Amino acid sequence: MGVTMDGTKQQRRGNTRQRIQDVALELFAEQGYEKTSLREIAECLDVTKAALYYHFKTKEEIIVSLFEDLTKPMEELIEWGRQQPHTLETKQEIVRRYSQALVGAEPLFRFMQENQATVRELRIGDTFKDRMHSMRDIMIDPAAPLVEQVRCVSALFTLHAGMFVMQELEGDPEKRREAVLEVAVDLVTQAHRGACREDQVRP
Repeated sequence: MGVTMDGTKQQRRGNTRQRIQDVALELFAEQGYEKTSLREIAECLDVTKAALYYHFKTKEEIIVSLFEDLTKPMEELIEWGRQQPHTLETKQEIVRRYSQALVGAEPLFRFMQENQATVRELRIGDTFKDRMHSMRDIMIDPAAPLVEQVRCVSALFTLHAGMFVMQELEGDPEKRREAVLEVAVDLVTQAHRGACREDQVRP
């Protein structure tokens, strides 16, 4: 019996933590990170500042925890990608999985885009840069021609552009995501074919 109760308590605690993260991110997006106080976050959640303190002592802790939670799928994808062969199928699968991972991280990416100075100060910028370098390394084949390497990396940035630039386009967000994904998959497919042609031409 104790186990069930404890499990439920853990779950509830997890939900409070998530609610704090979500509300904080909304407020940061609306009025900026600097202008948002912990008191405001607590008021929006209708909890005491002490209850908020139980989970997070500072705004920085909230953002860092959000970053860690929302980019976890990215980390898992990098680990998976490192163990796969450098085949076209692998690269296409990486692009598909990355597209999926970005859906959950979209509010955080928007925050990072709009608060670049804060992101640099909070050091999550460096962590993100490292993750992007790792993504690049699993996407490109160092032996491939430079143009094809650029195409592979561009596939990742096409997905990023899809989050920010494509929001203004009319239509169903899911259809937009599919269209952006199709272009990204096309890029890695082209890069692969280009690299194969280069191999055949070489003496």
